[in-house]
Amino acid sequence: MPKIPFYPVGNADTFVIDLAGGEKLVFDYANRRDPTNKDDKRCDLPKELRADLCGRTYYDVAVFTHLDQDHYDGMTEFFYLEHDKNYQGKVDGKERIKMNVMWVPAAVLTEKLTEEESKIIQKEAWHRLKNKKGILVFSRPDSLKEEIEKRGIKFEDVKHLIVDAGRTIPSFTQAKHGVEFWAHSPHATRQNEDEVVIRNDHALVLLAAFKVGSKETKVQLFADVQCDVISDIVGVTQYHSNDDRMEWDVFKIAHHCSYKSVGTEKGDDQTEPTDEVDWLFRDQGHAGGIIISTSDPIPVDGSDDDEDKQPPHRQAANYYKDVAAAHKGRFLVTMEHPKEAEPKPLVIEITASGAAVGEKKSTSARNLSEAVAAARGSVEPPQARVGFGQ
Repeated sequence: MPKIPFYPVGNADTFVIDLAGGEKLVFDYANRRDPTNKDDKRCDLPKELRADLCGRTYYDVAVFTHLDQDHYDGMTEFFYLEHDKNYQGKVDGKERIKMNVMWVPAAVLTEKLTEEESKIIQKEAWHRLKNKKGILVFSRPDSLKEEIEKRGIKFEDVKHLIVDAGRTIPSFTQAKHGVEFWAHSPHATRQNEDEVVIRNDHALVLLAAFKVGSKETKVQLFADVQCDVISDIVGVTQYHSNDDRMEWDVFKIAHHCSYKSVGTEKGDDQTEPTDEVDWLFRDQGHAGGIIISTSDPIPVDGSDDDEDKQPPHRQAANYYKDVAAAHKGRFLVTMEHPKEAEPKPLVIEITASGAAVGEKKSTSARNLSEAVAAARGSVEPPQARVGFGQ
């Protein structure tokens, strides 16, 4: 049974998609816990992820939705990087975790970066693209052509590693893997018959459509995008008559419950959504829909946190709560689950009846067998899985 554990890492993102066939995809990495602060309730992320891996030393896919620090913090102390031997040795006596394939938006390749760790991710991405394997880049292909050829890479040799928005990702199918992924963004907007403008190359926004038995469950995975980008995504999707790609049973909301992902003004008690955002949440949500905020606890009205300019914003949360109530669903916050005093991974199970909130288990039947193998040595990537995205 597929499941998605969302880890309590504060105002940051890390979650894993576990597929029924054993494939694992990790989305972002943010080890932000302060081990010297006994009151820090954020999880020890590398410990949690290694426990979940049960001796396995790789992810089939590692996704970096964009290069804000709260989506990659500490990744160089956890992952094995192919471009530099300094990131291939053990960490605290433990093997680094390999990424069979990286998924990144175009901006990971093209942004001018200042943070050292983000520069390292960029070097890794270019290394993999130059070697024509182990990466998928999300963008309109022709928008990257000049930058690629500047690096001495033949564009035609790597064109197949670039995925445009408005398409499914070829690496996974519902028939074989029980899931397909649809790329919402980075996308392009058509200004007129001949002119196409790249609107957002910075964040990777996906739909994961699971199939268990005859039941399809749609999980929207929105990164740090604001309401204008969401409005563009909706407009482009409607223009191409792909409204069904905007439906949802589970919605991982954008930008840690920021009001800017709902509307242009915070509001006194509830943020007023743009028309497109409201259509997405009210018209496209299914009965029993689950809305997830990967964030700190929602501020209480009148508290010091309520005055903070940074998310989460109480007013945005009130909008999402209203939507969840209308769908007879739930609004959940990672740093409040199951209780604010002791947050634990929020697990969404994808079943033959749809999505349900489950419990994080230390091992599964499959992981037990891997744990036995790990006792004899590291579990290596099976050859059948190495080819994702190649």
